[in-house]
Amino acid sequence: MGDLCILHGYLLDGSGSNLWTRSIVQALCRGGESVHLVCQERHPELYDFIAQSHVYGPDGQVRTVLDREVAYAGRCIMHRPQLGDTLPVYVWDRYDGFDNVVPMVALPDDVIDDYLERNVRTVMRVVGENEIVAIHANHAVLMSVVAERTSRATSVPYAVMPHGSAIEYAVKKDARFLEYASGALQSAKRIFVIGKEIRQRVKNIFPDLADLEDKMMELSLGVDTGLFEPVPKSARAARIASFGRALSGLARGKTAARCDDFRATLRGDMRREELLATITSAGGYTLKAPDADAEAKLAAVDWNTESTLIFIGRLIESKGLQSVIAALPLILDRHPDTRLLVVGHGPLREAAEALVWALQHGERELVANIVGWGRELQGEAYGQLTELRLFYDALARAGRLDDYFAKAKARVRPDSVIFTGYLTHRELRYVLPCCDVAIFPSTVAEAGPLVFLEAIASGCFPLGTYFAGMGASIDAVGESLPADDVERMKLSADPKDTVADIVTNVPLAFDLGTKHQTALRRIAVERYDWQGIAAKLAAGLR
Repeated sequence: MGDLCILHGYLLDGSGSNLWTRSIVQALCRGGESVHLVCQERHPELYDFIAQSHVYGPDGQVRTVLDREVAYAGRCIMHRPQLGDTLPVYVWDRYDGFDNVVPMVALPDDVIDDYLERNVRTVMRVVGENEIVAIHANHAVLMSVVAERTSRATSVPYAVMPHGSAIEYAVKKDARFLEYASGALQSAKRIFVIGKEIRQRVKNIFPDLADLEDKMMELSLGVDTGLFEPVPKSARAARIASFGRALSGLARGKTAARCDDFRATLRGDMRREELLATITSAGGYTLKAPDADAEAKLAAVDWNTESTLIFIGRLIESKGLQSVIAALPLILDRHPDTRLLVVGHGPLREAAEALVWALQHGERELVANIVGWGRELQGEAYGQLTELRLFYDALARAGRLDDYFAKAKARVRPDSVIFTGYLTHRELRYVLPCCDVAIFPSTVAEAGPLVFLEAIASGCFPLGTYFAGMGASIDAVGESLPADDVERMKLSADPKDTVADIVTNVPLAFDLGTKHQTALRRIAVERYDWQGIAAKLAAGLR
């Protein structure tokens, strides 16, 4: 039957395409497939479907770092090319094993060429030494180019799955990557697209590619319905206790003392340079780790009576956390027992903490300055806090700004917002099913948010920006729910309306209680379980 080869330029830990890759490979192994996975994961031993792992040095030497039996009908053999210190990415983050992580649009041609060549050498060797019948490449760039060059030399056919991040942050921003993607998609035998929205986006960006429509095959995102499952309110406290046990032995990130010290330095009249310096000095902790006191913070929640709202994602402007925090005073006015859980890491964290502090203390000047300095507070690579500026401008025009800040000072407490730090699925599986409402107010067009599916598998009512892949997900789920209740899931993508929609829809979602928990779970199991999606992928590749 032959083996499949999957190319993924990054790690297996985390969200987005990392999550897609580890989930689909695990499901393929459960289905009996032998999969050769080329990626940069540094800890293959953490993934029980990986039977072997090999590291390919620049001198051609291959070192085996893992060789074991696995309890799957199939198995995964992982191959990691050594790339040196530089890793081209779409959006900056910390990556285990790389000192020089750079958005690829900022890299010169010679560095990109070296990256491609090192990967091609490894994939050529994998194809030459194994019975590979098809190659699958994640993202429109750059592993698609690796697949194209390997296929040209070996005649092994390949498929490409474009994800939103590569399109938005590389292909649209740099003519080099548009050209790379065009060539790779032109020669691909199949293009997997995550729903109708990404299909149309690919057609819009590459209107001149021959046979594009004929090559495209829709493939849904998925969820591990064995990992995420509903938890009744009566069992939530016990589930959170299990979360605490799951954190045992893990490296930890931000400490309570560091958070307290940061808040103690805040003042309403801080100049920009002071706030930037304070945010910088608050860093230095391990970003991709749970907070040191994460279990204590969650244990303090009354899971039987309090309304819990959860945000999961990278803490950057485009994921929209700032809009949820700005809406919080008016949500608390309707539901005073609300707790907002923030799961994730990123450069917006300290600015978000400062915004919560400013609202709690009624410091209008600091709120206005955080909104105005949003880009500088995160880093120049990120956007402005446009939704907040428009929201506060609208309140001012309506004469409601005084009332808003009075409610903020009266309602927002230090523990109204709980930052957990970074959680993997191993920890998140205990937290998400205990929450009433999940919110994903992303401002960028995403191919399909996996966290949305994890929420419905958990029976947690999801809200998201109603456009792109999120809009398609809401429409698909909405086919099985009452139309009025589906409307509560939808947040406007127009930045002038996003925060106002959160203010309106979150309390309405809380009012639904557990009404749709069973239906959401059924939709996840019947339509989105990874096992069926992996079978469709394998058939499409073969």
